[in-house]
Amino acid sequence: MKLAVSGKGGVGKTTLSSLLIRTFNQSGKRVLAIDADPDANLAAGVGIENAERIVPIAEMKELVLDRTGAQPGSIGGFFKLNPKVDDLPDALSATLENIKLMRLGGVKKGGSGCICPESTLLRALVMHIVLVRDEVVVMDMEAGIEHLGRATAKAVDKLIVVVEPGRRSIDTAEHIRRLAGEIGLNAIAVVGNKIRGDKDREFLQNHLNDFEFLGFLPYDEALIEADLSGISPFDVDSPSKAQVESMIAKL
Repeated sequence: MKLAVSGKGGVGKTTLSSLLIRTFNQSGKRVLAIDADPDANLAAGVGIENAERIVPIAEMKELVLDRTGAQPGSIGGFFKLNPKVDDLPDALSATLENIKLMRLGGVKKGGSGCICPESTLLRALVMHIVLVRDEVVVMDMEAGIEHLGRATAKAVDKLIVVVEPGRRSIDTAEHIRRLAGEIGLNAIAVVGNKIRGDKDREFLQNHLNDFEFLGFLPYDEALIEADLSGISPFDVDSPSKAQVESMIAKL
C-alpha cells in the first residue's frame, strides 16, 4: 500500500503519518516512511531516537554529485535524468523495528519548475519507492505534492489530505486536489483532525461534501503534549489510535 499524506502546515500531517506508520508496524507490516516535508520531523513522530542526526538526502552533496554527475545547486547543464537510486532506501534509512525512515529534504528552486540535480534525484527515488518497493509506504508531504509526478501518481493508492475545522484548511484541501488532478492522482480522501465535537465534524463535511472522508481524529491534549515533549503520538494513551486502526481497515 502506497499512501501520501498532505495538508496545510500545522494541521497534523505528521501526527497522522506517525500513527499510520506505527500501526502498520504493530500489525507486522514492513513500512518505508518518507519525510518529504522540509518543515516536518517525521522521525521524532515515529519515535526514532536522535532524529535530528538524520541528514536529508537533498543535502548530501557528494551523493547528489555521484548519482547525477552535477553539483547540487546548479541549474541547467548536463546531468543524469535517471540516476541510480535502488540502493538508497536500505543504505540511507534510520530504522525502528519494521520501519525504515528517510528524509528527502527541500530543494531551493531558482524559479518555478526548475530542473536541478537534487530534485531529479528525489523524483527518481520517489518513483522507485512507489513503483518498485514492496513495503507499505507512507509519505509525509508538504502542503502539495512536490515530489510526485505523473509516473508515480497512478501507483499511489491514496492521497490523504488532513484538514482541521477552518477556512484556510479547506482552501488548502481544494488546492491540493487541483494539483493532484493535474498529474492524474484522483484517489483522494480527507481526514478531519482536532475535532472538538459534532459541530466541527459537520463543518468539514458541509464544506468538503464532495470529498471522501476516511475518518476523524479528536482534539486531544495527550497528542499536543506528546508533540511538545518529543514523544511519538503512538506512545501515549489516545483514542486516535483506535480511529487510525479503523482508517487502515477502510483502506
